Amino acid sequence: MKLLIAEDEADIRRLMRDTLEPRGHVVLEAKDGVAALELVLNHQPDLILLDVVMPRLDGFNLLRKLRKISHVPVIIVSARGEEMDKLLGLGLGADDYLPKPFSPAELAARVEAQLRRRLVYDCPPAAQRDRIQIGELLLDTKACTLHIGEHSVPLLAKEYKLLEWLMRNPERVFTRKKLYAEVWEDEYCYDDNTIMVTISRLRSKLEADPRNPRYLVTVRGLGYKFSDGSIAR
Repeated sequence: MKLLIAEDEADIRRLMRDTLEPRGHVVLEAKDGVAALELVLNHQPDLILLDVVMPRLDGFNLLRKLRKISHVPVIIVSARGEEMDKLLGLGLGADDYLPKPFSPAELAARVEAQLRRRLVYDCPPAAQRDRIQIGELLLDTKACTLHIGEHSVPLLAKEYKLLEWLMRNPERVFTRKKLYAEVWEDEYCYDDNTIMVTISRLRSKLEADPRNPRYLVTVRGLGYKFSDGSIAR
């Protein structure tokens, strides 16, 4: 699994990394909240270990931003262990709160517990994995077909692949560069225009009003996300 450590103290980052890497996890590190947010957008970690007191953007405000774009599990690891701090962190959407100082064994146990919980929620039965439905859209990943209501919608290969990626990750914001790396499978030869043209073609096929999309939504300054279509934007 891919884990992000957002912590400004190098010694604590090292302790966390040395605890988690031997268990087979890939560890990303950020020493401030802004860098952590960029890593979330570009690398989509499976879990975040989040300090509260960090430069540029503190942990609580980072968590507020994260919960607008992602449901990734978050464990707050902080020296601020008062009850009010714990209630605030959990109320903002943290999944667990581990006070400092902590034992490496307890850190590892809490991380594994959150990852197990995520796997349970993210692994539907096989029959459901072949069909993704969001609003009126039904994507059959076995037949590689899209239906809107009772109507079949033809898609080009890259349109289908981009749509499948977004529908498998609803409400998660992806940068254009991340989408290019995932769909075109090339993280080095990034083509901004290719993404924009493909998004535009998809909107013309999915949306009743492509200029006011309900499904394929632009998140200004960040990228795109696939929404449930319930609210016109």
